[in-house]
Amino acid sequence: MNPVDNPFSPGAGTRPPELAGREDILNSARVTMQRIIAGRHSRSQMLLGLRGVGKTVLLNEIQNIAEEEGLRTAKIEAPENKKFLEKLVPQIRKLVLQIDRAAKVKAQVNEALGALRNFISMFKVKVGDAEISVEPTPGVADSGDLSTDLTDLLVLTAQAAKAAKSAVALLIDEVQYLTSDELSALIVALHEVAQKNLPLTVFGAGLPQLATLATEAKSYAERLFEYPEVGALTKAASAEALREPVEAAGAKWETAALTKVVKITEGYPFFLQEWGFQAWNAAPGRIIPASIIPQVSKAAIARLDKNFFKSRMHRMTQREQDYVCAMAALGPGNHRSGDIAEEMGLSVSAAAPIRGTLINKGMIYSPAHGDTAFTVPMFDAYVRRAILSLEAKAAAKPKAAKKSARKKRG
Repeated sequence: MNPVDNPFSPGAGTRPPELAGREDILNSARVTMQRIIAGRHSRSQMLLGLRGVGKTVLLNEIQNIAEEEGLRTAKIEAPENKKFLEKLVPQIRKLVLQIDRAAKVKAQVNEALGALRNFISMFKVKVGDAEISVEPTPGVADSGDLSTDLTDLLVLTAQAAKAAKSAVALLIDEVQYLTSDELSALIVALHEVAQKNLPLTVFGAGLPQLATLATEAKSYAERLFEYPEVGALTKAASAEALREPVEAAGAKWETAALTKVVKITEGYPFFLQEWGFQAWNAAPGRIIPASIIPQVSKAAIARLDKNFFKSRMHRMTQREQDYVCAMAALGPGNHRSGDIAEEMGLSVSAAAPIRGTLINKGMIYSPAHGDTAFTVPMFDAYVRRAILSLEAKAAAKPKAAKKSARKKRG
């Protein structure tokens, strides 16, 4: 079929044409917002899930809902290995100025802006060419303690919103990249906001280890947040995500073709989009037949290997690549850390630092104590494909070249 008309658009954070199977999460977010606006407490939320399950898409959709409900919003992607505050502060400034334009609450807005000016000065935050023309507020957000000063900043922002009969939603993606101090300070600040019943809420998203990181930062985090799990779609929702866009574009799936793609993709939204995209382009007519699915899978896997999987492998050091290769050699699913270390020929203590850096990079996580799993679905199969490809190429080379090839991954 004509690729110009293809309804599927696999990409990072790209909204699928049919957002199937996520109604409960979105309805819960809407209820949270409506309660905040009504002056009733509701927990902030942290969406947890693997790569490619649509967390960023859901955050974007939640932001749309928040704006429909009348909340002031700001969305931030937490940077890896950079200061979160440099992303946060400009967004807080934007929110406060939006409140200023929305209602005559000059005193509250000036107090929040004064606190923001102190905060910027205290933590040496770069905010480009933006200027804050109000005088600093003495004794507010200027202690040098991140938890105390971020609490002052968010409380004053929320109080300005309340005075304007408004509410604020912060949306933070990749929350697992916050340092322990940053995450702890955010939790402390939100705890104070909740205790004062102020109209500010946070919707975050991160990898599955985020719930543990939050609880380690502050034990009461488990009572401060809801943790909706964003996983693979059910078979029914997967079929809907594939079928509805195609039928809306005037085409159809053969039932057997739809069933095969749902099974191959295991219900992971990004993979559903990729297989749907390739199936549309490969279909000879307005019906997508089961006979083309092997061809579709070959094209989808080739593109995933090149663009989705390989880039992650290249971010790893040689020892980290050895670790994930040992994991992949053990097969799909979760594996005990001791088994991975044994596969590498290392003691558990020697392998532990490698495991730690991979967790920090968001490549693996611990679903249970002592267990390890990939944060990217089907990554184990990619690693096995990559190893087999290298070994096949090395088989035709001299012995020295074979040894060198085995050291390369991705």
